[in-house]
Amino acid sequence: MKWLLERFKSFGMKPFIYDDSSIKTYFDLGVRIQEYEKLLFSDLIEEKSVVAIVGDYCFETIALFLAVAKHKCIVVPITSTTRNEIEFRLEEGRVNYTYTLRNKAFELRVIKEQIKSESTFISNFVKNEISGLILFSSGSSGKPKAMIHDLGIMIDLYKDKKAKNLVFMIFLMFDHIGGLNTLLNSLAMGVGITIPKTRDPEHVCSLIEKYKVNVLPTSPTFLNLILLSESHKKFNLSSLKLITYGTEPMPESLLIRINEAFHGVKLLQTFGTSETGIAKVSSKSSSSNLIRFDEPDYEYKIVDNELWLKSKTQVTGYLNASNERFTEDGWFMTGDIIEQHEDGFFRVIGRNSDQINVGGLKVLPSEVETILLQIPLVADCLVYPEPNPITGHIVVAEIVPSIVISSQDLKKEIHFFCKNKIDSYKIPVRIKIVGKINYSNRFKKIRKWD
Repeated sequence: MKWLLERFKSFGMKPFIYDDSSIKTYFDLGVRIQEYEKLLFSDLIEEKSVVAIVGDYCFETIALFLAVAKHKCIVVPITSTTRNEIEFRLEEGRVNYTYTLRNKAFELRVIKEQIKSESTFISNFVKNEISGLILFSSGSSGKPKAMIHDLGIMIDLYKDKKAKNLVFMIFLMFDHIGGLNTLLNSLAMGVGITIPKTRDPEHVCSLIEKYKVNVLPTSPTFLNLILLSESHKKFNLSSLKLITYGTEPMPESLLIRINEAFHGVKLLQTFGTSETGIAKVSSKSSSSNLIRFDEPDYEYKIVDNELWLKSKTQVTGYLNASNERFTEDGWFMTGDIIEQHEDGFFRVIGRNSDQINVGGLKVLPSEVETILLQIPLVADCLVYPEPNPITGHIVVAEIVPSIVISSQDLKKEIHFFCKNKIDSYKIPVRIKIVGKINYSNRFKKIRKWD
């Protein structure tokens, strides 16, 4: 990590973070890191502890994150504002100290007694003086899994990045592997960053205009929210050079709409998992959702159409769950279902856990959603199963219509459009008209399972 702090000195007065009140430079960031080192590690906390930072991205949390990491501690970023969720993460992460950001100042909480038994993984990190990072899975398929990374290895992945004069938006969250990838990438290249106070399409687009943002990393769901709100038409987004998207499959029909709306902006799909880190990939083109790996330290193979990965930045293991998704020889079974193409390109078409079983036949919600989004009457949609005594499940679709229409007429239009494009058992049996589709704070659609 020493190389990164030295790089901040070379960046000097380059703008680091833009916000409403001021512009902070890389020199300011280096100074604040030193201030936190003196404040936090003089008397308050011990080195090689587990330290939680409760709050989303800002100048203060970023500086504290780097100060904690420098002192060989294990850092646990937490963006949740729900007390039960925060306490769960503190307990599962075996946290010793918690810093909660309130009004640009941190409140310290010392946790003297741990309810959970000591983790072998954490003990090894402490013994070997390794700075660590604990992230949590989304918990969409059960209790969130706590996983521990070697933070030093993760940071060193960006060592060869060249300095650039760009402005990035940090969109994905502080406790999300994609958000941390954007942050570390930005720090290594010395680019300016801006952080939205809310992940609202209009606010995000206003910041792009105000600070002339060049790179927007986000998700397909959020890009569709921009299109639905038409925020891209209300602001001058001509500074945008690149939009990267990931966290969930991109429907081809949505990608077409995004290309039309952001004409001239390069679109690049990203790929990674919380367990293996973010891989370097290349998209076949801005209009294609085919990608291939360009990362020498990222091995992959396809087993029964499922993607298996092995990487240099792989987690050491889970703190609160079995490691059954890892094979004995180190492969991580992602659960992502892959469609292979020539020249090493592939497409992520869904997840094993999302498959709907209709009388023994498998349906991927993302496949159905891609077809539905081709219908002009459909502005947005969500596909999920409902129990059925005969077939086990039926396919259900929530639809946000683009015009006022009755449920009966919409169902007729959908059946007419789908009948020659997908198998009959994949066509939604029930259609529900809704005002909006629910999504998580990571801007992924929330699938419903009864």
